Amino acid sequence: MKKIYDSVIQFRDERSWKQYHDEKDLAISISLEANELLENFQWRSSAEAIAASRQNIKEEMADILIYLIQMADKMGINLEEEVLNKLKKNAIKYPVKK
Repeated sequence: MKKIYDSVIQFRDERSWKQYHDEKDLAISISLEANELLENFQWRSSAEAIAASRQNIKEEMADILIYLIQMADKMGINLEEEVLNKLKKNAIKYPVKK
């Protein structure tokens, strides 16, 4: 995760884009990219969408993660830590049934 995070931040900083990326606009961008991901599946089964649009699906997933990393950076949030905390919380909420 650190390699991805560092690469995203370096890419942004080399272009001096941080000044344009406030939390609201990053949240909007995450939503827009998620909708672009959904477009690949509209009116198709999952199998059909993946067969026809696998590369675009991968790129849209990457776009979402890129904006999410930038938002976490802007807000000083450690995403890796938050994901692990959320998984612990979900484990309590949704225990494994045996």
